[in-house]
Amino acid sequence: MDLDLDAALRRVADDEHPGLRSIETAVLNRVRANRASARTGIGAVAFAAVGAIMLGTMTAGSAASPASAAPIDPFGVASPLAPSTLLLADR
Repeated sequence: MDLDLDAALRRVADDEHPGLRSIETAVLNRVRANRASARTGIGAVAFAAVGAIMLGTMTAGSAASPASAAPIDPFGVASPLAPSTLLLADR
C-alpha cells in the first residue's frame, strides 16, 4: 500500500465543500439566538432564587430556637453500649 501523504493533503485542500460558504452566517445566527435565550434563562433563575428564599423564610419562620451544642467529652463519661463495657459484662 503506497500512500503519498502530501498528495492526499493537497486533494483535501483543493476540495471545497459547498456548505462552507454559508457556515459563517449560520454560526452567527446561532450565537444571536443563544444570547436571546440566555437572557430568558437568567430571568428564570433569578425568579427561582427569589422563590426559594421566600419559601425558606416562610418555612423557618421567626420562632426558630437557637441551636445548642452538646459538650464533647470523649474520655469522661463512659457509654453503656461501648464495646469495652459489653465485653466486660460477663465478668
